Formats: sequence, structure tokens, C-alpha cells
Amino acid sequence: MAKILIVDDAKFMRMTLSNILQKAEHEVVGEGENGKEAVRLYQEVNPDLVTMDITMPEMSGLEAVKEIKKNYPDAKIIMCSAMGQQKMVVEAIEAGAKDFIVKPFDEARVLDAINRVLS
Repeated sequence: MAKILIVDDAKFMRMTLSNILQKAEHEVVGEGENGKEAVRLYQEVNPDLVTMDITMPEMSGLEAVKEIKKNYPDAKIIMCSAMGQQKMVVEAIEAGAKDFIVKPFDEARVLDAINRVLS
């Protein structure tokens, strides 16, 4: 069981991920709506893993990854992207994200990515 922080500006997406994760007996320790919240929450809840949306208001997921990795080099972050965001996904991986999952979320793929990154 892992402590997971979910960051997405869409409440529906956070709910969907949360349900998938809780069904797999992971603990959702926090939810954020933008990159700024992601950075703040990471410090507060110290999760085992973060699922991070790429495009969000205030601070993008890409910027948040850079910020978190700067302070926590061992942070495990999985990007959540919509179709057609490959370029940003590549940038996020270069910035230190470990993997990515594509929306709409497929339960098996989400859990595969999470298990890969945690192991």
C-alpha cells in the first residue's frame, strides 16, 4: 500500500483516480488542483508517489515536477496527460517524472504504472 497524492485541476479526474487507487488499497493522502498546491502538499504529506496532471492553472504539472524534484530528488511522479501531449510528457520525463498515464484512465494501465514506479 502506498501513500499517493493526486494533482489534477478536474475534480472528476481526481475522483476517478482516487477510486481506482483506493480499490487497489492505496491511500490517497491528498488532492491538489494545480502545480502550486502540488508543491505545497508534497511537503506536507510526503507521499510515496504523485499523479500529476500536465496542464493546470497557476503552475503547470511540468513546473511542479521541476520544483518538487529540486527539493526531493527521490520523488516518484507519474504524469497524467491527454492525447496529443507527447511533447510535454517527454519534457516531464526529462525533468524527472518516472512514467505517464493517458486520459481517459484505464484502471489496469494506471495500476501497472503505479506498481512499476513503486517497485
